[in-house]
Amino acid sequence: MDPNAGKKNLRNRIGREDAIAALHTEDFKRRTTSFYRYVDIADPEAMRDSLYKEWSKLCVFGRVYLAQEGINAQISVPEPNWDAFIKVLQSREEFKDMHQKIAIEDDGKSFFKLMLKTKNQIVADGLEYGEYDISNVGTHLDAKAWNEAMDDGAIVVDMRNHYESEIGHFEGAICPQSETFREELPKVLKDLKGKEDEKILLYCTGGIRCEKASSYLKHHGFKDVNQLNGGIIDYARQLVEDETIDNKFIGKNFVFDERLGERISEDVIANCHQCGEPCDEHVNCRNKTCNLLFIQCEKCQEKNGGCCTPECLTYSKLPDEEQITRRKGKKNDARFHNHKKIDLSQRFK
Repeated sequence: MDPNAGKKNLRNRIGREDAIAALHTEDFKRRTTSFYRYVDIADPEAMRDSLYKEWSKLCVFGRVYLAQEGINAQISVPEPNWDAFIKVLQSREEFKDMHQKIAIEDDGKSFFKLMLKTKNQIVADGLEYGEYDISNVGTHLDAKAWNEAMDDGAIVVDMRNHYESEIGHFEGAICPQSETFREELPKVLKDLKGKEDEKILLYCTGGIRCEKASSYLKHHGFKDVNQLNGGIIDYARQLVEDETIDNKFIGKNFVFDERLGERISEDVIANCHQCGEPCDEHVNCRNKTCNLLFIQCEKCQEKNGGCCTPECLTYSKLPDEEQITRRKGKKNDARFHNHKKIDLSQRFK
């Protein structure tokens, strides 16, 4: 008997194009939210299947990771089902009173299907589980307290990857040029060597990476570690709700959904990777086998067919059937991982 037979209905089997088309026919609005919690989950696989059943009934879309150490979720919920979703979420002791970080720029098209996966860690740090105490975290600061600490000269550290901070970051922040979180932890420790007694401010998209980073720094002897509560997402929400709070974030906040970015200030601090003109719009190369994430302005999108190189442009023009045949057997995991800094400025010249 197939051990996975009972799970066949616990996966979304609709193709990407069909799912997107269905999303655009919906006659209701969606609310994009994110949340996380480090909490012991005894059986992540069983939890995953149970959540899939509950959330599918409510037409929840998004990307959710579960591990023994907790949950990390970025989702969209139909507004008519919002209260029911919160009730279902709150019914589990592990997720009771879960703080929701609601997107401020939201057209409801952030996700087009529900994906729940179990992983070894919800944030991969390259360390063994239990090597440091992830419950011993830094002080959580709201937007006002964060701004005051910045004004007092605290050291600000961006705990995101280079392609995120490239389009937006806090004024004067240390922005490590890292590709992954596991690369960034030792770099930050090295950058902050000798500053163990100084006030440290950590921030990331929604707070989950800072939660681990603050524990990691405290484990290594840093005494005054602080983190932006709810990350940049919640900081932006507080700016909208209280106009007396000054905005110290410049540019856009990179988000891990179909939008790829949420504008926080009108500043454009990045440049098109092909022509060098001011631009902060991330795209994925139209050649699906490549799928490189890079910054491309509208002119270059039109001129270069949404591709990063002439080779990719040629490939993208092949018949769909041939592209699919060529892609078979090739691992395509580049959407958020194949984005190392590459000079694309000369590729089409």
